[in-house]
Amino acid sequence: MTARNLRAALTAILLGTAAVGGAAFVLAVPAQAATVSAKVGALLTEAKSLIAAKNYGAAKAKLNEAEAAASTSDDRSIIASFKNLIAVSSADPNTPQGAKAKFAQDYNAGRYKDVIADADFLRKQNVFDGQSQLIVGQAYYKSGDFAGCVRYSKSLGGAGGDTALELQARCAYETGDDATQHAALESLVSRGGKAEHWKLLLKLSDRTSGLNDHNSLDINRIRLITGNIQTKDEYTLLAQLALQLGNAAEAQSIVEKGIAAKVLTDDRSTRLLNLAKTQAAANAANLQKNLAAARTQPQGDALIKVGEDMIGQGKAKDAIAVIQEGLKKPLKDPANGQIRLGHAYLAAGQKADAVAAFAKVKEPAKDAMVAHLWSLASRK
Repeated sequence: MTARNLRAALTAILLGTAAVGGAAFVLAVPAQAATVSAKVGALLTEAKSLIAAKNYGAAKAKLNEAEAAASTSDDRSIIASFKNLIAVSSADPNTPQGAKAKFAQDYNAGRYKDVIADADFLRKQNVFDGQSQLIVGQAYYKSGDFAGCVRYSKSLGGAGGDTALELQARCAYETGDDATQHAALESLVSRGGKAEHWKLLLKLSDRTSGLNDHNSLDINRIRLITGNIQTKDEYTLLAQLALQLGNAAEAQSIVEKGIAAKVLTDDRSTRLLNLAKTQAAANAANLQKNLAAARTQPQGDALIKVGEDMIGQGKAKDAIAVIQEGLKKPLKDPANGQIRLGHAYLAAGQKADAVAAFAKVKEPAKDAMVAHLWSLASRK
């Protein structure tokens, strides 16, 4: 995915959650109780007119008079309601209701830096709830303070849920912080495994520096098992990578899936399928010969390669033993050998073993990243 497309995708997720901000605030206006005493009622009527005129100081004075004259619980209840109304109407940040009102007014007016500052009033009044915390994060984003947004969203930890992580990923993108963006998307995937989060994570993973063809093949394999292979180009790329790296049976299966999905319908796809079938048949016929030759090699990479092709042939359980045999020898690419073992375990339905195998890949960084993607997919 291009940087522009990645940005658009992240923004689409974020804007889907940003609407909670302005819609979150409903301010209650009290109604005068029918049983209020006559003297208090008259004072409340005056206070109501003063509130309408925004003369809050005079309205408070009338309420103080009403409080002195109050004789029933209804009197005191309606006076308290009017005090709350003044706090809300005047957006007095030194009261719980007023702090929330100021917060709402600032957000709705687009005063996002004030919204961020309002968080202190909400904390002091003990009304800084989860939704308000997310709105502050959105205010950082909307004000263009993307670095502040990253720091703030990280401070929420798990309390902010998916919305905070989506915000973190979006703002990290703006600051060019791929590591934070990747970590946020990984957390989103591990929490729920939504297709849209997988799509963004895998697109970002494609941009990792130094990827080789095998890494790219693995990322696209994970696309397939997470439901993110949909277009003709995506099916074709995955099939060609599999074919190029000697996994013809896997390539055949991928093309057949694309045809079944009515995505691969052209002559080029038919030629690709026929080529994959021919090579897959040859690999199957020569499996024992190739296995015997691999066993004569001083290093285990040839055994790993045979085991990988066996996974595509539907012989994952047999492949586990072959790959383990290869791992017992010196390897040019030990990280790939360990990833292939996890791959075989996963294909055989042994998810816990797959996760344990992938966890052993610590370096190089690009291979550790790919192994972690496999591990996340294994938990799906």
